[in-house]
Amino acid sequence: MENSTITNSESTIQVKYAGFWWRFLAHIIDGFIIGAVSWIVYIPFLAIFGLSIYSMSEAGMEIEDNPAAVGTFMLGYFIMISVTVGLQWLYYAIMESSKAQSTLGKMALRIKVTDYNGNRISFGRASGRYFGKYISSLILLIGYIMAGFTEKKQALHDIMAGCLVIKE
Repeated sequence: MENSTITNSESTIQVKYAGFWWRFLAHIIDGFIIGAVSWIVYIPFLAIFGLSIYSMSEAGMEIEDNPAAVGTFMLGYFIMISVTVGLQWLYYAIMESSKAQSTLGKMALRIKVTDYNGNRISFGRASGRYFGKYISSLILLIGYIMAGFTEKKQALHDIMAGCLVIKE
């Protein structure tokens, strides 16, 4: 980790940037947490889908022969994905803009997200950082890999949002 100084309105502090592997490990921890919560959302949807398919098969109907059923299943799938993305966005944006400045995975590794002056970021900036991760993912995850090579260990979405990820 490289050391540097950042200056906020109160003082100048020495910081250590959180590198690629620290951030990757925090992402893995957060992935387990988000995955567990996502299953709580998925289970009712899967139960409804399963019961629907079962009742259709008991009635002698094939799903492929029923465009309304196919459309309903596709809509349900879209809703599941939308809810999951929404939960992830809120998790990251709320946690990283909170007083802790960290998700649970980052907290476990003593990492936090700041602006360039070491201050807490706003919910809007945290939201921009979250959605910027989709851009970081686009070309073979190059936007994420940048964190291993940039001077301040920033990924593309950090640069886009004007954020630093530092080790406490």
